[in-house]
Amino acid sequence: MSVRLLYGTGNSAKLQSMREILKPLDIEIIGLSDMKEVPSVDESGSSPLENARIKALTYYHFYDIPAFSCDTGLFFDNYGFPAELQPGVNVRTVGGKRLSDREMTAYYGGLAAEYGRLTARYKNAVCFVLSENVIAESMDDSLSGNPFYIVDKPHEKWEDQVEGFPLDCLSVHIPTGKYYYDLTEEDIKASSGLVSGTAKGYLSFFEEILRRYF
Repeated sequence: MSVRLLYGTGNSAKLQSMREILKPLDIEIIGLSDMKEVPSVDESGSSPLENARIKALTYYHFYDIPAFSCDTGLFFDNYGFPAELQPGVNVRTVGGKRLSDREMTAYYGGLAAEYGRLTARYKNAVCFVLSENVIAESMDDSLSGNPFYIVDKPHEKWEDQVEGFPLDCLSVHIPTGKYYYDLTEEDIKASSGLVSGTAKGYLSFFEEILRRYF
């Protein structure tokens, strides 16, 4: 009999991706779209792990079923980069203002111009709640994406950027030196991909969940 878990996301693409990642395990994953009501969540945490914990606990308490949530933050590894400018979980909010896609492109391109090409990484966190007393969480490096560059000059097709993904036009794949817009499937297969590395981290986390609690 498979274990049934609620993944606290309303994003169908994220739900499907997690289902694919955990396909080797005997886990049935449902999402918020499968629920009749969805509670509001105040994602006020200062880190991806805090936000993942807030969401997982909210959904566990609301639905009274085992639940997990994920969250992510953007961090720059450049030596001397000011700590107060690290985006973290506030990638789109700067100085209390929520930026539009164009404003984000201009802001992060400006940071790259001022501090040099930025070595960026999305750090991911996951929190699983089985009961009030059984909570497992992680922000291990195995969950994080591969590093990439944020550069000051947008891709020549930046005007055609996909809405909601403004940093793609500034993102450069480190192994090839190509903008992500220009990557081919062969380029991705030739290097360790973001998805495959992150997938292994999530798979290991839930393998341990099954071993310890079910």
